[in-house]
Amino acid sequence: MDRAGQLAERLGLPLTDRALLERALIHGSFTNEHPEEPGGSNERLEFLGDAVVSLVISEALFARHPDEDEGALTARRAALVSTRALARVARRLGLDELIVLGQGAERSGERGRASVQAATFEAVAAGVYLSQGYGVTRDWLTALFADELAEQAPVARLKSPKSRLQEISYVRWGSPPSYRLVSATGPEHAKRYVVDVVAGDEVLGRGEGGNRRDAETEAAARAIEVLEAGSAPAEAVIPEGEPAAEVATTGENDGPAGAATVERGEPRR
Repeated sequence: MDRAGQLAERLGLPLTDRALLERALIHGSFTNEHPEEPGGSNERLEFLGDAVVSLVISEALFARHPDEDEGALTARRAALVSTRALARVARRLGLDELIVLGQGAERSGERGRASVQAATFEAVAAGVYLSQGYGVTRDWLTALFADELAEQAPVARLKSPKSRLQEISYVRWGSPPSYRLVSATGPEHAKRYVVDVVAGDEVLGRGEGGNRRDAETEAAARAIEVLEAGSAPAEAVIPEGEPAAEVATTGENDGPAGAATVERGEPRR
């Protein structure tokens, strides 16, 4: 069975537009290597799917939490449509196995990146919307996110690690945490970033990722674990001879090169 057929089978929907299904799976790296291929990549579909998923989740949360204000609903939505959350749903559907990548991206491990998986899921959601309409798409997504939508976790727990750490840092030390770039290694298309987070003049966590934002998020998550456990952050101590780190006092909107970016799922929608 071809990819379009496999996708239709995994979604459990009567999708007949095979060209649209194929396009939803095509990563930009493939079209860069094969510009002669018709239809292009899934980037336009991703743009539309981002809005579709956000609308469906917003509508579902609005109905399920009638007593919560905008801030609480925004936090819940951010948790459900974050890059990592969408990537988990994509893997649940097996979309990571169906993504069409260029050879270079395949070699560099792009298939395993949460951002690639999440973008593919959004493109697929757009494909469902264009072929089946909003009603079918809403029912499909609501069923797909049923467990996540049923979660009754406190709103504070749903905020991103960087947001939570920033709040903790202000309460404890009266200032935001800073993120120090320890290293950025590897070729340009497959760099690995290592970042330390510092709060109260102490390194509390270290994170690693395919971009600086992901590394900062992981560092913040580890710092929160350390603070909540009340343990010394021994794992975050910089080893002797570690390269000099770039220091940047940041909030939620700092990106790989210091430019303003926002993590998928943060209140940019």
